[in-house]
Amino acid sequence: MTSHSSRPLIVGLTGASGSIIARELIDALLERETPVVVVASNAARMVWQEELDESYNTAVARWTEHPGFSTYAITDLFAPIASGTFPTAGMIIAPASMNAVASLAHGLTPNLLLRAADVTIKENRRLTLIPRETPLHAIHLENLLTLSRLGATILPPEPPFYLKPLDIHGVVRFVVQRALVASGVTEGLPDDMQYHDRER
Repeated sequence: MTSHSSRPLIVGLTGASGSIIARELIDALLERETPVVVVASNAARMVWQEELDESYNTAVARWTEHPGFSTYAITDLFAPIASGTFPTAGMIIAPASMNAVASLAHGLTPNLLLRAADVTIKENRRLTLIPRETPLHAIHLENLLTLSRLGATILPPEPPFYLKPLDIHGVVRFVVQRALVASGVTEGLPDDMQYHDRER
């Protein structure tokens, strides 16, 4: 039987802003020897090119050097992760566009990313969404609420003001660590990211 620790975690990339979160998340998972399966939409690849100094293909080539990494085309509905019989540790969508959120909330799964997320829900596995949109209107909120009621963790990339992050990388590192905890990869935040009461 496959142990939970050896099951791959799926990471889905949509076309929302925040490609740096996805890159740092995948790097962190592979550093922890957590098997990773990546699915990226075409829009995600386009946003990646706009936001990062490392091309998506270069990043994939770097990740492919790790034996625990695999990736599938978003059109490949015959990929193993499209079936609930394939054991995974869950899925993180980072970043999660409102289009992906709406599709998933209404059971629309025309591509591998959405199908894998739908499978994650129906198999009662951990699904973590890192939504990137602001401000949120009522439809966005209702869709996120629907997914939360289905068991998904909604993890907006909020800055940890109490840590006084010096730059965007500090914020991204915090969000990635929170996602690792939400997905069960780690049991808690590093000590330097935990809130400690200050004497007043």
